[in-house]
Amino acid sequence: MAATDISAADVMKLRNRTGLSMMECKKALVEVGGDIEKAEDLLRKKLKGKMDSRTDRAAGAGRVAVSINNTPGAGQFPFASIIEVRAETDFTAINEKFVNMATVVANEAAKGVPGKVQAPTAAATAAIDELRISTGENCSFARGMKLSCGDGKSVFGSYVHHDGKTGVLIQGHGNITGDLLKQIGMHIVAAVPAPKGVSATDIPADVVEKERKFRIEQAMESGKPKEIAEKMVEGGMRKFFEELALLEQPYIMDPTKKVKEMLPAGSQIVTFVRYAVGEEA
Repeated sequence: MAATDISAADVMKLRNRTGLSMMECKKALVEVGGDIEKAEDLLRKKLKGKMDSRTDRAAGAGRVAVSINNTPGAGQFPFASIIEVRAETDFTAINEKFVNMATVVANEAAKGVPGKVQAPTAAATAAIDELRISTGENCSFARGMKLSCGDGKSVFGSYVHHDGKTGVLIQGHGNITGDLLKQIGMHIVAAVPAPKGVSATDIPADVVEKERKFRIEQAMESGKPKEIAEKMVEGGMRKFFEELALLEQPYIMDPTKKVKEMLPAGSQIVTFVRYAVGEEA
């Protein structure tokens, strides 16, 4: 496939997945005929794991914003939301009006039903449209998620990096404070590789299957029969689960301890949502 046949959208998608340069991503796509999955595997093999320190970086213009209400009043339980809004340039994304718009969109998302935000509310849309008119840029709502609890025993915490490009919303349960959740949020934003689930059982099945398939193919390419390769891979997968499970990761502020050791007795992390601007939703 010729380089001219590769779309800029596919190059950007691969860049967001790998953190590598546009040129490296385009070369890989050309080599595998434009297949993004094959291109990602090709880059991993060529770099032999060196992509880990470069992935999960924000690769676009926009902001992440969070809205939390831990004390909603009588008859209501705590709820929170996290959203991503995008712009064409960083110049616009750091503008005070854009920051305020992101806050409006997050607050509006928190008014909706729990789960994935299907579309921004009329008020959120109006705030985005106002930015489109005043900046002349194609500002847009990218995605959002609302979390809530049904027993009043949960508390929400968050951390958004200073540039606004990466953020996390965390739900804790029991004897845990918002301040501690913020510290754990800082870990989730900074950790490499970024955690994909609270525990090993929370890691998405497609992520696990993709990794297992990749490892088996690598072992077979080295000359191992398939049945031997599969047995070898299972041992390696245990380490993979530990690397991607939040509670099993070395705590970034004290690597001598795991994240789970930072939790007070009688508390737990229920779930978290991590957004980085520009990543594939």
